Amino acid sequence: MPSGMGGLMRYFDEYKSKIRIKPGHIIIMVGVVMVIMIFLYSYGNALLGI
Repeated sequence: MPSGMGGLMRYFDEYKSKIRIKPGHIIIMVGVVMVIMIFLYSYGNALLGI
C-alpha cells in the first residue's frame, strides 16, 4: 500500500460551506459595529439611564 499522505486525511478539501461572505461585507459589518460602539460610548449613559 503506498504511503502518499502518511495516514493523514485532509477534510477541508472535501467540505464546501453553504454560507459565502464577501470581504466587502465584512468591512461594512465592522464599520457598522464601530459606529454603534462609538454611539453607545457617547450617548449610552443618557439612553440607558445608568
